[in-house]
Amino acid sequence: MKEASACEMYDKQEAQVEAANALLFLQGQGRFLEDHGQTRSQEEPESISSSPSSCDEEDVEEEIALTSVNQMGTVKNIPPDYESNLEALKKENMELRESLEKMSLTEASFKNDPEKVRFYTGLPNYFVFETVMLLLMPHMKGDKNAKLSKFQQLLLTLMRLRLDLKNQDLAYRFGVKVATVTRTVHRIINVMFTTLVPTAVFWPSRAELRKNLPAALRCTYPDCAVIIDCFRVSLEKALNVDVNQEVASTALTVPAQATVNELKYVIGVAPQGVVTFVSRGSPGHVSDKNLVESSGLLCKLLPGDVVLAEHDFDIEGLVAARKAELKITSSGLDGENFSLVGTLSDKASVHKHVGKVIDMVKRRYSMLTGPVESPFTLVDRTSNVSTFDKIVQVACALNNLCISAAPLE
Repeated sequence: MKEASACEMYDKQEAQVEAANALLFLQGQGRFLEDHGQTRSQEEPESISSSPSSCDEEDVEEEIALTSVNQMGTVKNIPPDYESNLEALKKENMELRESLEKMSLTEASFKNDPEKVRFYTGLPNYFVFETVMLLLMPHMKGDKNAKLSKFQQLLLTLMRLRLDLKNQDLAYRFGVKVATVTRTVHRIINVMFTTLVPTAVFWPSRAELRKNLPAALRCTYPDCAVIIDCFRVSLEKALNVDVNQEVASTALTVPAQATVNELKYVIGVAPQGVVTFVSRGSPGHVSDKNLVESSGLLCKLLPGDVVLAEHDFDIEGLVAARKAELKITSSGLDGENFSLVGTLSDKASVHKHVGKVIDMVKRRYSMLTGPVESPFTLVDRTSNVSTFDKIVQVACALNNLCISAAPLE
């Protein structure tokens, strides 16, 4: 009996142990499932959150596909007036390009537009402009570092002479600094003074003068060599000149502390209407006699030449010393109403002929109307000539390349 009870006690203890082990196992499974459940609960939002993005991507792809389909459908369904609209747009584009080309200052815009050439340069057409450029090109700066092409350098300078535009204005038009404009103008003026002026302003031979003499002078004054007159240009700022100081590169002296308000020039015009002589500028109060005597004009006269003038320059003795003759034309020639050749409605008398040429030069290059800016009155040490004196001669040279003031028959 004691053994039976002992077995029963052993069996109960063993059952309790197994029950305890089962309970521990179940508790362990519960914790595992709980931990695993938490892990899945943390992962599920991510999967949930990622699923909309994938859905969005699918939606975007679907929209793109639909858009492509719509675009393909639009291309296929071309409206009936599509080609006409396209042609209209092409035409409008072409007109805008042409309008922009006309407003620009490019070389191409000048080639087929003589009016534009005349307005900006004073020259009659692009051919003359190109001829001047070819003459100057070997002496012009045109390296890779130059901000302006050779065409632009010449155009800018001619616009300065022609329209008397300020340097700031030209700087805006050409997209450069004011200092660049100033240097360019002075450099090109110097180049034209040394190359163009000797080519276009020269004293013709007597044979050339007689060969091309207008009929109006052929019978009356066949030996006419030149018609002379003076013109003045005011200064922007008066100059105070000391005793024996040279003004505007002349050798003429003025009284002590004299104030110079204008420059005076003597100009010689051939009977054919071209400028053959221009003096350097002198103070405005200098007499005509002193101006002509110091200008070098008398040295060009040959024995037997006739000099025509509007008024008495008081140089008859000086001209006679060259065995030439001075004729005053203000009261007519030998009592006749003498005229140079011109149109029937616009004939210029001899004493107005040179004035007409002067007016033409001033109209064509308005810088000559003044007032002269102070920087242009400075004398170049190399040539001993002021910049404005060079400008006057350059303007006369350019004028000679245009139609004569008194055209031949």
